[in-house]
Amino acid sequence: MLPEAVFSTQDLPVRDRFEAWAERLGRTHAPMHLSSERTADYQGHQRVFGLGDVTVWPATFDHLVFRRTPGLIRQSDPEVYHLSLLRHGDGAASWGRQQVAYRIDDFHVNSSSRSYDISTGPDPVTIIGVEIPRAAVELPAGRADGVVGRRISGREGMGALLAGLLVQLASDTSSFRAADAERLGTVVTDLVTAVFAHSLDAEPSLPPETHARTLTLRIKSFVRRHLGDPELTPAKIAAAHHISRSYLYRLFQDEGLTVGSYIRDLRLANARRDLTDPGLHTLPIHAVAARWGYSRPGDFTRAFRAAHGMTPSESREQALIRMTVDGAHMDMDAARTTVRGSLSHH
Repeated sequence: MLPEAVFSTQDLPVRDRFEAWAERLGRTHAPMHLSSERTADYQGHQRVFGLGDVTVWPATFDHLVFRRTPGLIRQSDPEVYHLSLLRHGDGAASWGRQQVAYRIDDFHVNSSSRSYDISTGPDPVTIIGVEIPRAAVELPAGRADGVVGRRISGREGMGALLAGLLVQLASDTSSFRAADAERLGTVVTDLVTAVFAHSLDAEPSLPPETHARTLTLRIKSFVRRHLGDPELTPAKIAAAHHISRSYLYRLFQDEGLTVGSYIRDLRLANARRDLTDPGLHTLPIHAVAARWGYSRPGDFTRAFRAAHGMTPSESREQALIRMTVDGAHMDMDAARTTVRGSLSHH
């Protein structure tokens, strides 16, 4: 699990909550003047985890107005870009005459080196914030600053890839180890750079390594969306991304993978999840196989046994047995609680 720091105003006396929240956000991003209509009993919750030089911080908080002024910039400038993926609520930002309103799954981008005013709506907002050093965004000098103030969609294209990764990280860090943090930071940096480049139509200027890593992420996303297609082949994947099969193989080799093993492992993992899902226990095994791209049940059974050491039907039976045993244990625990409660009244 990635180490993370959690902060909640609920843990503080009511009178201290807003001041503590303002101080917290000042340390997370950069010093700002903050105000709110709800300072009397401010509600805010934030998680922070570091990915090398990148910081990710999911947060939910009451109405807030952020102001970063030239004086505050002179006082302290960590020289970072900030991105917020809006997950709930609404907000707007202004940089002098430039104003932008944001909706759900939009990215807001600002720079600690520029003045700004940001205001959230009257309802609590939920965001996933990212702090990334400006120097880490490998675009020509001054080009990346052109993204500040633009509204970038997290619903399509490169923005959707970045949003998907951030949502996954924010929802569950338990599947990652502390040793993964540096690599995840590189992935986030590459995606942010690619999102900026796409917004600026500057993709040809990206470093070759960033191009390759970003393309690999796009290909993996394509594969996950088309796992149910039995004709999902390296040739089809390469054609969809306008690259040769040999280059596709090289991209996966750089990650210690083959295209075929990546597809197979994803299909079998999804099939196993369906087979062990109590809500799908009536779905025939051949239907599960077809759902994940296996048109011939025999091929599915052989691949599943090789990967998991048992047949699909045995895996389903084991899951049903575990569910029955767990249910019996819960019934016994409930009965014991009832008996103890009854005895305590006598």
